[in-house]
Amino acid sequence: MTVTMGIDIGTFEAKGALVDASTGRLLAQARRPHEMRVPRPGWAEHDAEADWWGAVTHLSQALLAQSGLGGRDVKALAVSAIGPCCLPVDRDGHPLRAGILYGVDTRAGAEIAELNARLGEERILSLAGTALNSQAVGPKILWIARQEPGNWARTVRLHTATSFVLERLTGAFAMDRYTAGSWAPLFDQTRGEWSDDLHGLCAPEQLPRLLWSAEIAGEVTAAAARATGLAPGTPVTTGTIDAAAEAVSVGVRRPGDTMVMMGSTVFVIQIARAPVRDPRLWAAPWLVPGRHAAMAGLATSGTLTQWLRGLLAPDLPREEAFAALSAEAEASPPGARGLVCLPYFSGERTPIHDPLARGVFFGLDLTHGRGDLMRAALEGIAAATRHIAETFAEAGSPVGRIMAVGGGTRNPVWLQATADMIGLPQELRRLTFGAAYGDAFLAARALDLAHEDDIDTWNPPVRQVAPHHRPVYDRHWAVFRQLYDRTADLMHETTRWANPSDQPGSSPGSASP
Repeated sequence: MTVTMGIDIGTFEAKGALVDASTGRLLAQARRPHEMRVPRPGWAEHDAEADWWGAVTHLSQALLAQSGLGGRDVKALAVSAIGPCCLPVDRDGHPLRAGILYGVDTRAGAEIAELNARLGEERILSLAGTALNSQAVGPKILWIARQEPGNWARTVRLHTATSFVLERLTGAFAMDRYTAGSWAPLFDQTRGEWSDDLHGLCAPEQLPRLLWSAEIAGEVTAAAARATGLAPGTPVTTGTIDAAAEAVSVGVRRPGDTMVMMGSTVFVIQIARAPVRDPRLWAAPWLVPGRHAAMAGLATSGTLTQWLRGLLAPDLPREEAFAALSAEAEASPPGARGLVCLPYFSGERTPIHDPLARGVFFGLDLTHGRGDLMRAALEGIAAATRHIAETFAEAGSPVGRIMAVGGGTRNPVWLQATADMIGLPQELRRLTFGAAYGDAFLAARALDLAHEDDIDTWNPPVRQVAPHHRPVYDRHWAVFRQLYDRTADLMHETTRWANPSDQPGSSPGSASP
């Protein structure tokens, strides 16, 4: 039996999987929770030592202990993580501050505006294949240089979460091209390499070497072996962003294939025949040469249901509260009895890219109950996902097959509402363990133990969720689409009232590492 290991570091939890690479059988699985820190409105951070490296060491040891296998039994490791993140480290690889997270961190609004004005929005889109928004790393690098000059003066290398872990495991300084695609305006999508002109944001030697996700980037060092339980010399792949590994785990690989990941946020990845250049979407090379990806993501999804749980059922244990609210949401009819929710409770990413947008429950009356509120929230998330699907079509890359994955697939209202809103069936696979399983598959591919089509054997389709209530949701959709346009100016005004000194893009006088 040949065994591969996959580890994924998510926003609130890390997961690990040990897999028999000949069959795809899951041999062991483990989880480790952690927190996302929000030190100021619009900021989102992780502790790279505790949350990223700590997850890898803990889960590797837990998987080996659970399975009864030794470190030498693991033939390759692949790690994925949230991304794109921005972490400056010193000469010895020590983090100089907390890791700045992906698009949910909106601190660099002023830097986005400055770079757009200096470089030109069309030029950035043409070069990088994506517009500057909160997902882009370039403005966050500029933010660190401007607001934390002491940290910036000591910065020798710039990492995302996967490259930081890769360096700890192997000593290699490398990143996959899919992740690099989000480091606008530093990435040249036409060439698939860092741009010749880095626009004064950093030095070339501060950026990782670029590889493909399933390439072997290095081998586990003696120090990393002691920390993880793996054998020295174990091959480690370059790694990738968690959503991409999750897409791999459910068979997304052909043009038109689209993953809808229902988790803390909704993230959508579509495989495209050619680069998709639309300022409302994100674009990057796919995990293998010759293919492309178009991406989109909401800012608030599962985090909204978590917030509602605490608000509507504060005295119940977490699982019991979710069970009660889910049952009440199912009892509420499609359309939530006229209640419409804009799920912009942390601003919004694609396609409106508005960090000042805010959440709305519209149409409330005294007969609505908490089940209606929960259903409206789930339907609002589904409507925002439809907005993404329609944006793909408008960009010339319509959605084909939809593969649904993530914790939200266990919520029947969320799952059905998404199918109904988009108007296409969603395919579910046997395993929904997610990115860690996809990582184990990528590790097997790196050793030539699996072909990309073998994922259908590893994790076959088991059912489809077909649309049923399209007419109801078409009416709902019409209100949803108009509601933001009619209230956006008021959202912006009240957001500024609430946090006059903490707007995205505002800059504190000093910040601690």
